Amino acid sequence: MTDANVVARRYLEIWNQSDGALRAKAAAELLTAACRFVDPIADVSGPDGLAAVIGGVHERFPGHRFRPLGEVDAHHDVLRFTWELVPEGGEESVVIGTDVLALTEDGQVGGISGFFDKVPAA
Repeated sequence: MTDANVVARRYLEIWNQSDGALRAKAAAELLTAACRFVDPIADVSGPDGLAAVIGGVHERFPGHRFRPLGEVDAHHDVLRFTWELVPEGGEESVVIGTDVLALTEDGQVGGISGFFDKVPAA
C-alpha cells in the first residue's frame, strides 16, 4: 500500500496552495481524472473540480492554512485523517473536519468523502 502519511500530506498541501495553477497541477498529480470529492457543501468530480472548491475556501478564509490533527488511520486502500483550518498565526481553528480518501492500486486518490466536526457560526 502507498504510504498513507505521504498521501495525506500531499493532499493537505493542495488545500494550502494559494496559487491556482500550482494547485490544479498538484491536484492532477494526486487525484484520478474521475475522482469525486463530496462533503456537506460540495460535490464535484476531477482534479479541476476539487481545485475550484479549494479556491473558494481560500476566498472565504484568506490567510488560513490546513494542518493535520492526530494520526492518519489506514487499512487496505482507504485512509482517514482529521484536519483543522487555522489562521496563519496558528490561533484557534475555525473549521475541523475528517476526510476519507480511497486510493487506487497505483496510489492515486480515486474518491474523497469529507465530514465537518466544527464549523464557524453563520
